[in-house]
Amino acid sequence: MGVEIERKFLLAGDAWRALGEPVLLRQGYLSTNPDRTVRVRIEGDKASLTIKGRSEGATRGEWEYPIALLDANELLDRLCEQPMIEKYRRRIAFAGNVWEVDEFLGANAGLMFAEIELASEDQPFDKPDWIGEEVTHDKRYFNSSLIKLPYSAW
Repeated sequence: MGVEIERKFLLAGDAWRALGEPVLLRQGYLSTNPDRTVRVRIEGDKASLTIKGRSEGATRGEWEYPIALLDANELLDRLCEQPMIEKYRRRIAFAGNVWEVDEFLGANAGLMFAEIELASEDQPFDKPDWIGEEVTHDKRYFNSSLIKLPYSAW
């Protein structure tokens, strides 16, 4: 079983904008059931299908598989719940870890946060100056929640 241990943080300031190259991500959900979310994602010229289990703390099961770009586009257009999630992602190395900073578009425009994947929930890590309040346990920040209650409706 794959495992994802991820913590999410709001951003403080905009120094992160000068770091990392933004890449457009388009993603949609075939299932947003908290026990099993199923996501289709296109990132650049690569596509994937990801299945995630229920979160327990900052940990959940995760299985990810590459799929054909054509199939991903068809799934996003025909089967995925709407609205689709579109965002720019920057991957920024800092103190031995990689931060993923997401800047959302569309119905979620204005929402920005950073995620860090860890080897264990209690793994120590350093935070860049542009990392703010932790929102790991606030389900509103789950991408699968943002299609049901977009940031523009908060």
